Amino acid sequence: MQSQFIRTNHINLHVMTDGPENGTPVILLHGFPEFHYGWKRQIPALVEAGFRVIVPDQRGYNLSDKPRGVSAYDVDTLAKDVVGLFDHFGIQKARLVGHDWGAAVAWTVAINHPERLEKLAILNVPHLDVMIDFVSHNPAQRKKSWYIFFFQIPWLVEWMLSRNDFEYLARMLTRSGRKATFTEADVTEYKKAWSQKGALTGMLNWYRAVVRWGLRSAFSHKSPARRVHVPTMMLWGRRDVALSSDMAQPSIDLCDHGELTFFNKATHWVQHDAGEEVNQKLIEFLR
Repeated sequence: MQSQFIRTNHINLHVMTDGPENGTPVILLHGFPEFHYGWKRQIPALVEAGFRVIVPDQRGYNLSDKPRGVSAYDVDTLAKDVVGLFDHFGIQKARLVGHDWGAAVAWTVAINHPERLEKLAILNVPHLDVMIDFVSHNPAQRKKSWYIFFFQIPWLVEWMLSRNDFEYLARMLTRSGRKATFTEADVTEYKKAWSQKGALTGMLNWYRAVVRWGLRSAFSHKSPARRVHVPTMMLWGRRDVALSSDMAQPSIDLCDHGELTFFNKATHWVQHDAGEEVNQKLIEFLR
């Protein structure tokens, strides 16, 4: 893969690319606490299928810029980072894939900039309006989302997650997946990314921004859930410990052209747990 730094939305993003220069471009957006490495099972398959794969470290992560202040991580701003990547690569209408927080950004691009998307693929994250509704009114989901509120505490959370060579954060990652989802070698790579100066705070600021601005705005301006007009495919591992699969169907119901596939044995890390099946679904849909 080729590594480069790209200027977008007033920051520099570290971006990895692979595949034929004239291939159909596909952008892959990782979530917390991953970085571009989180797509290691998808990149070779998409390249072999002829796609041009573009995989950024999103702002706050790994080698990308980590601007100070929680307001720099508002989801609308994060979506503009991605649109700036489209502009850099000359992509008028993109095929966008997102997992976890990357999926939240992908949903936001589809809602705020629908004219820039050809297709949208979402892995294990509901439509943002569905998520807010469930956190507000569903006690079971609110209990699952405890860590979002824990992450609001400044300094203490950074200290807890980073002490003993990121032992607690590594445990959060590995225990939320299947036994073989993450290897020791994978955890080593993640620790390198987490160790970058300012990375841990940058990563956590995504959660802090959504609580301070996103949820507050949603509660104060209650309006009908926003529809998605872009063709959308959702892939969902049912054994997600953080996000209830009950949010999947209401999310796809908000899409004009949507399809939903469940993976009964996969966890939140569906692209790792069911790599081959996910790759097949992505290739069929993105073509």
